[in-house]
Amino acid sequence: MTGATTIEEVSPRAAQVASHGRRVDLTARSTLRGIGDLAASVGLRRVTTSTEEFTARDGSAIRRAAATAVIRNPWAGTLTGADLGQTHERIAPVLAKILTDRLIDALGPVEQIMAFGKAAVAGVDGELEHASALIHTAYFGNVVREALDGTSILCFADGIGEPGSTIRVPMWHKTAASTRDYYQTIEVTLSDGPHRDELAVIAAASTGPRPFARIGDRSTDHPVTTDILKGITL
Repeated sequence: MTGATTIEEVSPRAAQVASHGRRVDLTARSTLRGIGDLAASVGLRRVTTSTEEFTARDGSAIRRAAATAVIRNPWAGTLTGADLGQTHERIAPVLAKILTDRLIDALGPVEQIMAFGKAAVAGVDGELEHASALIHTAYFGNVVREALDGTSILCFADGIGEPGSTIRVPMWHKTAASTRDYYQTIEVTLSDGPHRDELAVIAAASTGPRPFARIGDRSTDHPVTTDILKGITL
């Protein structure tokens, strides 16, 4: 296996380019460069893209990638009853666009991407629901799914963490979630965030199945019930 990591630190000066109230069209805009206005709007501090490459049984390359955005937690220090609605509706689509642009850049074209997943980690001054708010609604999931040409629900992981922690992001086939060969994970190391008052949001993708998948498929399995426990061979 080989791998690489690209780190983008948002320039403090670029992050001051405020865009409050200004409407922008991101559908045809690349976010690979010049994202100072977006960073200022969503509190983005850092974007990391990590890639892995495996050799499959037939000698072909299978590539995986995870793109991670670290942002200021807009709800840090709020009470557990605080409304999360309008804020996640504003931030989540922007993060989805920034992350999927990097997945496509790392693995594309988009037709080569076959599996996807998502994750979010809240810093210790936040709560799990803050992480969930940014990935578990249509404002994030639908944008990721459409950008990567998928139809499946995105599988996920979430949690509370701090710099130096790791999270394994699950993935499955982007249009056929029951295709067992594509059940896989990518490990993401959160080397510099989330800090206490931050959130890390992750989108992940793969160009193929597990390298040596050979345990059949859910769509072709014969029926299995608890009756099999009546005749276990020891």
